[in-house]
Amino acid sequence: MPPAVRTSSPGWRDPRLWVGVAIVAASVLVGTRVLASADDTVQVWVVADDAPAGQELDPADLQARRLRFADAGELERYFEVGADLPDALTLVRPVGAGELLPRSAIGELDEAGTVTISIAVDPLLVPSSIGAGATVNVYVDGEGDPGDVAASGAGAGAGPRDAGVPALEEVRVVAAPQPDDFGAGGDRQVELAVPADDVAAFYRLLGSLTTPVVSLGQVGR
Repeated sequence: MPPAVRTSSPGWRDPRLWVGVAIVAASVLVGTRVLASADDTVQVWVVADDAPAGQELDPADLQARRLRFADAGELERYFEVGADLPDALTLVRPVGAGELLPRSAIGELDEAGTVTISIAVDPLLVPSSIGAGATVNVYVDGEGDPGDVAASGAGAGAGPRDAGVPALEEVRVVAAPQPDDFGAGGDRQVELAVPADDVAAFYRLLGSLTTPVVSLGQVGR
């Protein structure tokens, strides 16, 4: 009768043991990364119902939605749930039901019935003398159908390609940061006090153009 063979547990030098450890470690790492990516979302505010320009939103008009943003810079364009909101959420342009509430759609309505809006303008299209308190005409040009939208102000009924006709006439500059305060895109930020009745038409005009070009002309000195 042949002698009995006693089985033994693999020792720590057994390569099969280390292969098994490596497989377990890799599985744990992959699982951790999957769970981390699943939680890579944030809550932002959306508008519950269609809201026209000039409406002041309140908390009942907003809903929280959890989304994932591939770019952190894109998230900065909206209001994150839990962050401080402006004291007044006055819309300077219409926002549709279920649409994310963009920061650019919020302005201020003053006692004179104007809304403060912020526009980005190529520095070469802003006269160097323009600053807070100046009065300007706003001109808009670009690729698009001039018949789609009527400009507001003195240019009511005029298309964006009508040379010399302002889209906004004689509006007050609230703020115009100096050139060293340009945004990331190289444009100059200019804040304007626009009559509330003209805001929606102005944004429709910008939205009707593929590549709108905005320029300012100072009225008087």
